[in-house]
Amino acid sequence: MEFLQNNLIYMIPVFGLIGILFMAIQSAWVSKQDAGDKNMTELAGYIADGAMAFLRAEWKVLTYFVILAGALLCWSGTMTGTADHPIHSSPIIAIAFLMGAVFSAFAGYLGMRIATKANVRTTQAARTSLAKALQVSFTGGTVMGFGVAGLAIFGLGGLFIILYYAFVPAGSSSAGIEMKKTIEVLAGFSLGAESIALFARVGGGIYTKAADVGADLVGKVEAGIPEDDVRNPATIADNVGDNVGDVAGMGADLFGSYVATILATMVLGQEIVSVDRFGGMAPILLPMLIAGLGLLFSIVASWFVKISKETDSVQNALNFGNWLSIILTAVASYFAVHWMLPDTMSIRGFEFTSANVFYAIIVGLVVGTLMSLITEYYTAMGKRPVQSIIHQSSTGHATNIIGGLSVGMESTVLPILVLAAGIYGSYYFAGFYGVAIAAAGMMATTAMQLAIDAFGPIADNAGGIAEMSGLPKEVRERTDNLDAVGNTTAATGKGFAIASAALTSLALFAAFAGISGISSIDIYKANVLAGLFVGGMIPFIFSSLCISAVGRAAMAMVQEVRRQFRDIPGIMEYKAKPEYEKCVAISTEASIREMMLPGAIALIVPIVVGFIFGPEVLGGLLAGVTVSGVLMGIFQSNAGGAWDNAKKSFEKGVMINGTMEFKGSDAHKASVTGDTVGDPFKDTSGPSMNILIKLMSIVSLIIAPHIAVGVMTTTQTEVKKEIKIIKTKDETGIERTDTLINNTDSLKNR
Repeated sequence: MEFLQNNLIYMIPVFGLIGILFMAIQSAWVSKQDAGDKNMTELAGYIADGAMAFLRAEWKVLTYFVILAGALLCWSGTMTGTADHPIHSSPIIAIAFLMGAVFSAFAGYLGMRIATKANVRTTQAARTSLAKALQVSFTGGTVMGFGVAGLAIFGLGGLFIILYYAFVPAGSSSAGIEMKKTIEVLAGFSLGAESIALFARVGGGIYTKAADVGADLVGKVEAGIPEDDVRNPATIADNVGDNVGDVAGMGADLFGSYVATILATMVLGQEIVSVDRFGGMAPILLPMLIAGLGLLFSIVASWFVKISKETDSVQNALNFGNWLSIILTAVASYFAVHWMLPDTMSIRGFEFTSANVFYAIIVGLVVGTLMSLITEYYTAMGKRPVQSIIHQSSTGHATNIIGGLSVGMESTVLPILVLAAGIYGSYYFAGFYGVAIAAAGMMATTAMQLAIDAFGPIADNAGGIAEMSGLPKEVRERTDNLDAVGNTTAATGKGFAIASAALTSLALFAAFAGISGISSIDIYKANVLAGLFVGGMIPFIFSSLCISAVGRAAMAMVQEVRRQFRDIPGIMEYKAKPEYEKCVAISTEASIREMMLPGAIALIVPIVVGFIFGPEVLGGLLAGVTVSGVLMGIFQSNAGGAWDNAKKSFEKGVMINGTMEFKGSDAHKASVTGDTVGDPFKDTSGPSMNILIKLMSIVSLIIAPHIAVGVMTTTQTEVKKEIKIIKTKDETGIERTDTLINNTDSLKNR
């Protein structure tokens, strides 16, 4: 135990390396699986090439953004402030920002690359059995999940060690300005990660839905050909979109969430007066340790995701792995918390115990689990909400739309109540640190959550390749089984992401308040109330821009597909090959062009408001954005997911008013319209909400030292005074404090 105590700070990146090693093993296994016949590999090649073409185009644009933003951060890091309001930053924040951006982009790339390999191998495995198809598709998903978690822990933990050595002198207090500077510079890593996540999610969402809507409107509705039919020119772009949106976009999204959650907890942990065996650093190190433990236990849980028979439930297998990772992480957190933290601590006058911190972690795990279960209920086939949309499809397109909108709005009630209870409960146990550590507990099993989520688009692509390759009916039935479960796991993943974003944003907000020197947000002030209203509006204009971008790109896609059907003779008779690359180019160009304005809103608005109107008005803006964004995110994601599964229910047949309705019926056509409307809801604007609220909070946190109006938190002098009182209690107290200083020295080997 003494070895761990003296070297824990170095163990954090090791957890990340274990996750990266496991990812590499899983990736090699997937690559060795049979990729099928020549036709299958050719189709998979089109998808892989299209996905890489999008990433290259996106990275080219983002490179300019990263260079410009890095230069501005480097310049801001040279400012020292005034004697009354010192700025504890450094030009090194630009390097942290660059690292976060590169790691985030690389995480998305790794997941997308293996997904484009796993899709065709899942199709080939489905020719053998459902069990083999699940094994291949889920293993492909684990590459995404463990790559993201491993890179996040390795990057954040390794950078923290470097900054710790660079800024914190031996023997310094963990509550001193040196540690404050270390963590504020570390925030640049999170800013880089979230910035890339926003563009990846918005750009990928526009890409995938432009292709999906265009393919559906012309292929299924006008031409009457099946989904993923090889004759549809947009079908390759549609399958590419599944990878760039649901894999690369989601990977960058949860990478950003993962990092932001840990960072917010570290910022608040730095304020805690803690007499522990780590020189007062235990509250700072704890979130990184919990993330590392969650990664290890997610690896263990992934070994149990399997089925043996065709009739076994794929959903139950995935749920078992998820539950196992949550339970193991909860048990490990109990021992980690009681080993690291002292019996009592305080933050901003709020006293709490180590047991209270553990209870807050449990609250976070429970909130994440409940959010996933509620989302599953509102979006899964066979449940009351989806069934209600199916029944309303029987009377036409308009009633289908009405039904989906009402389900989406209703679906906000329970999640918000759960979030409210989670916020209250975690704060009750450990103040704002409790809220942050609850979010960290929720995100601890991100590796498993993302593996389950990434499994969905792999299965979807596998079904598309089976359809385009004309494989036997039983193969498509197996891939459809996986795809139907994937739709639900994708929806629950979005529910998990928005819940984590809500708690993380509140923790970031608390950190922002501490650094900027404000003690409250007084909405009785006209300017603060105005900021609140403007903040509430931003998710609406952001959603409008995303949805209208999808609409414009989809119109271009529809026109191109119609042109090819009209001008290339023989497509419908399988005598001519469609020009897939032209549809891929339309989605790529549109997504890159249209993602810029929504991204600019998230990055620029907090800076403008903060510097012109001050931190309290900016706080009001953040409050409005967070509440409105969480509601919009839940509403849009769940409405879109419910519409999608209502449409898919017709493929197996549904009973409406005593009559069986199947694919091709009028009710099914109405459900296709609903699904088309829901596509940008669930895959573009909805999931972008959680990045929007986090990114605006992180930008505010970065600029907080520059717009600070006072000092709210305990000053360095006051902290030293408190520690001195502990020293003078008795002889035992003096010896324990001396040991703490020695441990601080041993951590740095100085």
